[in-house]
Amino acid sequence: MPGHIITVVGGKGGVGKSQFAANLAFAFALENRQKSLLIDLDQKACGDQNIITGLRSKKNIKDISDFNGSFDAKTINMFVTPHKAGVHYIGMPSEPSLALEVAPDGVAKLLKAVPNLYPVTIIDVGSELNELAVKAMEFSTMIAMVVTPDLLAVNQTKRIFSELTTMLFPKEMMFLFLNQFQKGHPVTPETIGRQVGKPVFNVLPKDDQGCTRALSSGAPLMVLSKNSPFSQGVADSVRKIKQKNILASLERLKKPEGAKVKATSATKSAGSRSGRDPWTDLKSRIHRGLVEEMDMKKTDANDEQGMIVLRERTKKIVVELLGKEDTKGILNSREDMNKIVKEILDEALALGPLEDLLADKTISEVMVVGPKKIYYEQSGKVKVSDITFTNDRQVLNVIERIVSKVGRRIDEKTPYVDARLQDGSRVHAIIRPVALDGGTITIRKFPEERLTYKSLVDYGSLTQNMADFLKISVTNHRNIVISGGTGSGKTTLINILGSFIPANERIITCEDSAELNLPQEHVVRLETKPPSLEGEGAVDIRCLVKQTLRMRPDRIIVGECRGGETLDMLQAMNTGHDGSLTTVHSNTPRDCISRLETLVQYAGAGISPKAIKEMIASAVHMIVQQTRLEDGSRKVMNITEVGGMQGDVITLQDIFVFQQEGVGSKGKIKGKFLATGFIPKFVEKIEKKGVKIPRGLFKNE
Repeated sequence: MPGHIITVVGGKGGVGKSQFAANLAFAFALENRQKSLLIDLDQKACGDQNIITGLRSKKNIKDISDFNGSFDAKTINMFVTPHKAGVHYIGMPSEPSLALEVAPDGVAKLLKAVPNLYPVTIIDVGSELNELAVKAMEFSTMIAMVVTPDLLAVNQTKRIFSELTTMLFPKEMMFLFLNQFQKGHPVTPETIGRQVGKPVFNVLPKDDQGCTRALSSGAPLMVLSKNSPFSQGVADSVRKIKQKNILASLERLKKPEGAKVKATSATKSAGSRSGRDPWTDLKSRIHRGLVEEMDMKKTDANDEQGMIVLRERTKKIVVELLGKEDTKGILNSREDMNKIVKEILDEALALGPLEDLLADKTISEVMVVGPKKIYYEQSGKVKVSDITFTNDRQVLNVIERIVSKVGRRIDEKTPYVDARLQDGSRVHAIIRPVALDGGTITIRKFPEERLTYKSLVDYGSLTQNMADFLKISVTNHRNIVISGGTGSGKTTLINILGSFIPANERIITCEDSAELNLPQEHVVRLETKPPSLEGEGAVDIRCLVKQTLRMRPDRIIVGECRGGETLDMLQAMNTGHDGSLTTVHSNTPRDCISRLETLVQYAGAGISPKAIKEMIASAVHMIVQQTRLEDGSRKVMNITEVGGMQGDVITLQDIFVFQQEGVGSKGKIKGKFLATGFIPKFVEKIEKKGVKIPRGLFKNE
């Protein structure tokens, strides 16, 4: 009697479909006391099943797809890795480029044979309906759709259900399995059934502790602990399938052959049969040869000398591999040869297509939107680059290379990250399923030469008088908040103001991603830390600010206040830590005050609005408003003193302002900086200490 194939698919990443698929295979083996087969066909998360099962297959699905012989009980043993619990396993290549080369037609030959070799075969196809996934479903008896009780997962499961129905897969062969469910959750199995259009077949209880322990141990939870809630849920699913004789009843259903996958950016890049150009295919073959020839992961990316040696060694191997290829019609000149060698080296050892953009000193920002769109900012204007990535996997490789160097991680559970490059450039990355068009990277380049206040004067961002006044204010322990929008230059300005702090003072900086580069010797740099895989151990800005108060700081600099840390920062300014600096997102000095009031409430301390205003009025001495104008230039629009309270209103008085007068012929904004003539109240306090402040600073030239 022939066996059955069950394909497991998830509507989106993070629903636990890979753990469910692995444990389902082990549950069938244990319940039936017969061997079952587990196949990993998830091209996107290649290698995950190796971790879940603890098995490392010498041969993988790529070897099978390239195999020209027929499959029988003897030949299949050449490719499977057995587990003592009775499960045979065929994994995906751990190298992403190889995973994309798996041929659906080659896999189809295996899927045609396995029902005669195993009673049950479980296939993990991931969360995308690519050619490989659809091919597996064509040979399947059942499609198990894993969903979690959150609206995004339900919506994406509904999408996959609809797409499969459009491809003429019978609704009867699709079964919903609700994972990570807790009693009392507002999203019930009945709600999910109504939304998707198919009732939930079985519910698997939430078991974070058991699943995390299984992953850490490198063993399926069905083997590690049969009595855990998740294991019980999976075993119950197997019993329900057997008791109702579901697989036998589904066998008669007619399934589509050669179903067409809806063309998306993800499916277009899957597999070598996707019509890539000869140049890209040649690079792909060389990359595979490199993986076989050398292990580049063992080299420390922070060892500059080691990386130089590795690059030369890799270059030699690349040239040798190219010499063995038929490059006629692809490489027609020495320039072509040099270009492809550089591209391969950049992709293997560096940041691929971004290397040339990052090396260009005139470019200040690089923005990647999926594999085919790269933008950059040059002279304040955003332009489109003619450079592109090969596919989304290459974008992910670049992101992973960046974040791994700073001890951070990015995955489907946490699909975004803040990081930095070795030169201090700020990096933000966000990936699928949140980024719909593929991996998105935003790199704010760090200038090679440290900017000084003279640089800002030369650029026309402020005047010499304004710079001198700011220097006096910082030196004399004024608490300053730098206000501005995204990309307005707040970080650059706080870096310059920080450089005014006397060298004999102890400075402690707190940032999400360390960017400040102060010239003083006695600087303690603190950086936030994301949670571990278990969701523990996170250290946020508020925690860092609290720690600084126990570290005897003379000055506290917070990269940006965007939450409850604002309360701790204001309290520090009010209790003997004068001269502190921070930045806030807002558009005017008055908006900055409102923003601070809102952020203090995030701390949840239950302080009255009037008390918050009084705290701000006594803590903050000055607001410096930085703005990026329409022509791309960045200006200090206001230097404003916080004058205290008048009734329920915090009084503000401008000391310097930028007055726009018009627009030039080339779109350049015309205007001038003006001193309002107002002399700050704190000037008298400073002068009592013996510091002379020239009144000429507050007059217009």
